Amino acid sequence: MSTPLIRLRNIDRFYQTGPTRTYVLRRIDLDIHPGDFVTVMGPSGSGKSTLMNVIGMLDGAWTGEYDLLVTAVHKLNQRQRIELNKRYIGFVFQSYHLLDDLTVAENLDVPLFYRNIPRNERQALVADALDRFQIGGKKDLYPNQLSGGQQQLVGIARGDREPATDPG
Repeated sequence: MSTPLIRLRNIDRFYQTGPTRTYVLRRIDLDIHPGDFVTVMGPSGSGKSTLMNVIGMLDGAWTGEYDLLVTAVHKLNQRQRIELNKRYIGFVFQSYHLLDDLTVAENLDVPLFYRNIPRNERQALVADALDRFQIGGKKDLYPNQLSGGQQQLVGIARGDREPATDPG
């Protein structure tokens, strides 16, 4: 079998309240290989969002081993994790997290800007996403001018990037 894109070993995430330690994630092991389709399911409060925040490197207060591609995330400092996140991680949030004062096209451009992609390349990628998701006619509209489904589509288009390659 191929090398996992994501490999988690013995991941723990807990909150400390005085002498009490409350685990949200406990001894999590997970391998996700190229081509895998993964669904995270469970009751409210079971740690789904916490797991996604660990995988997305939005939460650094966990213990265990996490490899993304061939990079040992657990050995990186916060700045290195931020750079890895910008390069390889995309999220489609439940609430879409569109920026209200930016147009559809500008919302699609934001994550590309933070990945330090040159402006002309960003413009081409935004135009491609607008075409691919058939939302070119909405490019100058603001989120409050879109239906919920259209906002979701913009969120998906914003997170849709070509598969990452080996960072090494």
